[in-house]
Amino acid sequence: MNIQEYEALERARIERNLAYMEQGVRFIDIKMAYIDEGVRIGRGTTIYPCVVLEGDVRIGENCVIGQNTRIKDSAVGNGTSIQSSVILESQVGDETTVGPFAYLRPGSKIGSHCKVGDFVEIKNSSMGDGAKASHLTYVGDSDVGERVNLGCGVVFVNYDGSKKYRSVVEDGAFVGCNVNLISPVHVGKDAYVAAGSTITRDVPDGALYVARARGKSLEGWVEKRGILKK
Repeated sequence: MNIQEYEALERARIERNLAYMEQGVRFIDIKMAYIDEGVRIGRGTTIYPCVVLEGDVRIGENCVIGQNTRIKDSAVGNGTSIQSSVILESQVGDETTVGPFAYLRPGSKIGSHCKVGDFVEIKNSSMGDGAKASHLTYVGDSDVGERVNLGCGVVFVNYDGSKKYRSVVEDGAFVGCNVNLISPVHVGKDAYVAAGSTITRDVPDGALYVARARGKSLEGWVEKRGILKK
């Protein structure tokens, strides 16, 4: 590409952004947004710098697309906020928050009024309306119901080295921090899973599942080992 071709592409990009502005889209810096032709953006949406919108992208009204966000071939509902995240071939509902630093991989469907927080990865999975995964969680090849809370460090263990399996967490369930769900498992409606548990079998509706060894303290162990700090 020579300089004339580059300048022509840049002019076309700025002209597209100006057209979006005339339709009610707000840009923090109109020169720093990279939007493919054919992308649809609703009125009242704010686009921050270094945003990249590629392919078949549909964004609703009154959204916030934060700095350094990349969205490709995906749909975003009304009133949703996406901060410094990547969304690929996925769907996000209304009034949902994504990020910062979240990753929605292809085939993911996030409902309305959800929270997908920092360092959360969703892959080929669904989250029902009102579900939350606030931080440091991986949901792979699974279906999470409405109003489910996934604690920090929850991992859906979906791959055994040769095959991938799917798990289900029903509406209203609560999954505590640092829980591993060894797919395929089914967590019932309104069930609770205690923090630190590893789930290897189905959990009935309304049950409490606890799977962790009883801890014990060996008093005087440090002194006996001769490793007291001076």
